[in-house]
Amino acid sequence: MISAARDSGRRVVFTGMGLVSCLGLTLDAVTSSLQEGRSGIRVVPEREALGFRSPLSGVLPPFDVKDYMKRKDRKGLSEAAAYASVAVLKAVEHSGGDFGLFDSERAGIIIGNDSSSDQSIYMLDTVRSERKTTTLGSSLVLKSMTSSPTINLTPFLKIKGLSLTISAACASGAHSTGLAYIMIKSGFLDIALAGGCQELNWQSMASFDALMTFSVRTDEPEKASRPFDRERDGLIPSGGGAALVLEDLDHARKRGAHILAEVVGYGFSSDGTHVTNPDGVGAERCIRMALKQAGMAPEDVDYINAHATGTLVGDYAEALAIHSVFKECDTPVSSTKSMTGHECWMAGASELIYSILMIQEEFIAPNINFTAQGEDEPPINVVPTTREQPLEVVLSNSFGFGGTNASLILSKFHG
Repeated sequence: MISAARDSGRRVVFTGMGLVSCLGLTLDAVTSSLQEGRSGIRVVPEREALGFRSPLSGVLPPFDVKDYMKRKDRKGLSEAAAYASVAVLKAVEHSGGDFGLFDSERAGIIIGNDSSSDQSIYMLDTVRSERKTTTLGSSLVLKSMTSSPTINLTPFLKIKGLSLTISAACASGAHSTGLAYIMIKSGFLDIALAGGCQELNWQSMASFDALMTFSVRTDEPEKASRPFDRERDGLIPSGGGAALVLEDLDHARKRGAHILAEVVGYGFSSDGTHVTNPDGVGAERCIRMALKQAGMAPEDVDYINAHATGTLVGDYAEALAIHSVFKECDTPVSSTKSMTGHECWMAGASELIYSILMIQEEFIAPNINFTAQGEDEPPINVVPTTREQPLEVVLSNSFGFGGTNASLILSKFHG
């Protein structure tokens, strides 16, 4: 499949983006947050009251899905699906198209999502307390499914082609976009919506809090997320929705679409070792595969948007992978999770959007809260402050539990 994609001659471009992020609800707001190194992380009082070890989280600006969709179209949406739906609607609008653009057998949708916690728990609690199921309501089935984003959006947009939900932990959004790229590159689709979404309710984060994976720097929430820093003490959960419109270049040109960037490489791998403790070897293979598919050498990459979440083991493993591939290049690296926290299932998609914004506006977003790596860690060129710099090629990494890895290479579009 990958060989066919590489040799097909088709080029795949981004033509639309939409976000629901703790950095903002519009692309302009998100760009400003990235340029200014502004954190979207706060203390959530509800989690404090529930006894969470860490009440920190990325917090979304206020918005209401009612402003975007009629009741009949939103009644089956889970929290994550609502975020995805708003992001998709924003992406379609940004693409210069309308819903008719996706009413085709040559159109598809692939969204990354890995949970629907609050609705599932509500269902269990209701049945246990009332000893009957009739009060649950028919829409709860659609809300409680992990595939809630795509099963609701596919009929809403009248999509006739591929419709999938990808469940790949924290690489879900990246794999969704990578698969959309393959489908278009290989000639199965002409246009696709890809993205990811992550619920923010406390129910979805309780088990992670129990694992003690979260930072406890509650005195200064904006300084708690410290990817690659020697004093990092864990990640900060976050969420929202991210969506991108991918198109075959000829298809985009025929409709006069504005082209944002080009996808030139997608690499994937599995560690095949431990569920939660990566060693960096699988990540290195993933990065090298993306470079090979793009026909590029390490020195061709101008910037790396790292997966780094702020955990001791995960950041070390990624630093090792980056150092192994790019040690002769001193390639600039930063993790936008220093500002957003870990957007989990949506992160791979949102970080592609952040990367495209950097390509467009010619800057590298800072790895805020970084002072230095640990003495025993593989050295990489972490960028602690905003850097004005033209970017031709960007690598975006996403890695997840189970050792699933995804790397995408984007380039500035040149006709």
